[in-house]
Amino acid sequence: MTREEPRCKSPPKIDPDSLAALPRSPGVYIFRGEGALPLYIGKSVDIRARVMSHLRARHEARMIAQTLRVDFIGTAGEIGALLQEARMIKEQRPLFNIRLRRSRTLCSILLRRTLTGVVPEFVDGTTHALGSTPDLYGLFASRHAARMKLRELAQEHALCLALLGLEGTAGRGCFGLQIRRCRGACVGRESRAEHDERLSAALIEHQVHCWPYRGAVDIVEEAEGWVQRHRVHNWGYVGTWCSKRGGALPGAGTASFDPDVYKILVKPIMLGSARLDVAGGVGACCRTAAPGGGYSSRFPDEIACR
Repeated sequence: MTREEPRCKSPPKIDPDSLAALPRSPGVYIFRGEGALPLYIGKSVDIRARVMSHLRARHEARMIAQTLRVDFIGTAGEIGALLQEARMIKEQRPLFNIRLRRSRTLCSILLRRTLTGVVPEFVDGTTHALGSTPDLYGLFASRHAARMKLRELAQEHALCLALLGLEGTAGRGCFGLQIRRCRGACVGRESRAEHDERLSAALIEHQVHCWPYRGAVDIVEEAEGWVQRHRVHNWGYVGTWCSKRGGALPGAGTASFDPDVYKILVKPIMLGSARLDVAGGVGACCRTAAPGGGYSSRFPDEIACR
């Protein structure tokens, strides 16, 4: 005899109809309790499977015990689900979402080129426009976190802490030289150019890319004739047009840098894997775009996108 896989029973407090309606497709799901604000917001390429995994997770028992129903907003693809989740969490601040809840001032490492060589500086978004300032590396919650990352890279790549501005130096060179963790750029054993080249190589994977277009672009996703166009500008999410709702929706055409949107889109955009159109246009992909209007600053409502 073969054992049947046990079926997942929904907790008695959760509306069974809301669970039965969950699709096996991309989108955002919302755990709701007695209050007006949601308990938890998540995203998945398979909403039903992901919600059922929550119901089986013992460490989420407290949230499940407070849940009365689970709603969803379907999307035409994964990018739309990611953008929608990030926006909703920041706006609604669900009780059980830890990450993405608060906007914050981020810090970065700026490589400034001087007559003597490259000098790293720690800057933040109040003085340097993230996403449009070149030579920025890393997005950090604080200057302390940025300094710790640079110190970690220095140890991995035998960089001089003195030349990086992380410690002082004497005539015998930095402390790293004494314990053989520095190749001696501080005392002339290694050329400054060689040291700076290794510094740039160590930071390259952390580069904060500048927005590569003149204006906004639309990321197009399609599923079985359902089209959604997600407008993005300056690594910020403007809004989404949905063919199920139809028509041009009024709204702004620009947005400020959003670190969560940047993390979602930097690879699809920079690697060219996303389908892009000129903002407001229809048809072929483009590599440059001009700003345009006509899109909602909010995502289409739940019913329109199911």
